[in-house]
Amino acid sequence: MKKIFLELKNLDKLTYKIMGYGLIFSSIITFIAVSILILYIFLGVNFFYHLGIALIKSSFYIGTQFIICGIIVDSIKKNLV
Repeated sequence: MKKIFLELKNLDKLTYKIMGYGLIFSSIITFIAVSILILYIFLGVNFFYHLGIALIKSSFYIGTQFIICGIIVDSIKKNLV
């Protein structure tokens, strides 16, 4: 666990910036999904439930991928130099 936090501290600035934008994008998708799920609560349309759940799963997947791929790309860049 310490190694992961150390890797996150020592990221390249460009990689860190791209990861930040990716997490912001993921958060926006999560907010949209939560809004759709709230709409499902009020209207009771099953399509909104399935759409909201699919968007929430996708946003968590995208956020995780930005973090993992950012760490991997940074470590590859450090090993090449």
